[in-house]
Amino acid sequence: MNKISFTKMHGCGNDYIYVDAMRHDIPDPSKAAIAWSDRHKGIGSDGLVLIGVSPVPEADFSMRIFNADGSEAMMCGNASRCIGKYLFERGLTSKTEIHLLTLSGVRTLWLQVDNGVVKSVTVDMGEPVLEDDNLFIPDPELREGMFVSMGNPHFVIFTDDVDQVERKGQVMELLPAFPQRCNIEFARIETVDEGLRAEDNGAGEVTVIRTRVWERGSGITQACGTGACATAVAAALTGKAGRHSQIVMDGGTLDIEWREKDNHVYMTGPATFVFDGEIEM
Repeated sequence: MNKISFTKMHGCGNDYIYVDAMRHDIPDPSKAAIAWSDRHKGIGSDGLVLIGVSPVPEADFSMRIFNADGSEAMMCGNASRCIGKYLFERGLTSKTEIHLLTLSGVRTLWLQVDNGVVKSVTVDMGEPVLEDDNLFIPDPELREGMFVSMGNPHFVIFTDDVDQVERKGQVMELLPAFPQRCNIEFARIETVDEGLRAEDNGAGEVTVIRTRVWERGSGITQACGTGACATAVAAALTGKAGRHSQIVMDGGTLDIEWREKDNHVYMTGPATFVFDGEIEM
């Protein structure tokens, strides 16, 4: 059996197993993701992330993400931030601006570094896409939700009861309205805080939004970067917030800014090493 070196990392509690695919060949990453993500019989995680060489000159590295059920995800904001920290602090790059190839295209990462340590990472998450014209949601209480794609599909519902994600998330993920399945966010507007004003870009007041998420293929997770972006966009489009929000999730807070100048969504947040290990395959 081969021994595979891995690193466990998390972004606001959204934890993945990271493997340097430039060193290790994982012939069946879906199977590995299922086995290794098991929190009782494996390492325990929301999925498996492979860091590789980019096949295109526009990117420095590539990322593939496999959920805990073995399905491949198109994009993950939390994983992107963790990859930035991994690449820099493990000496695989000296760049503080990294271009990362994902199934949703090339994403740019900006690393905020202090004495060689990556304190936070900002990710250009691209432009949101709205495709909600023909959705049929059987629960009348949830029909006011909004579909937002951030390279992967999200359905955002504003409600006072964000904990209903535990009862309704799995059912909604599999609704016929979502042929590719869907990530589900339940969100509640908390406050608008002038004290959180962004000093560097004049983004203005910041709306604090409490959000819980059901990730397709993984279930309830501590945080979801693309879900935070989708929530901020939906809040802005429905007049519940401006273009700058702080999304408070179970595992931590992400700063989201939807900039008018390029229509891109920018996500800033931490990334954390948990431990290194080896596992037989």
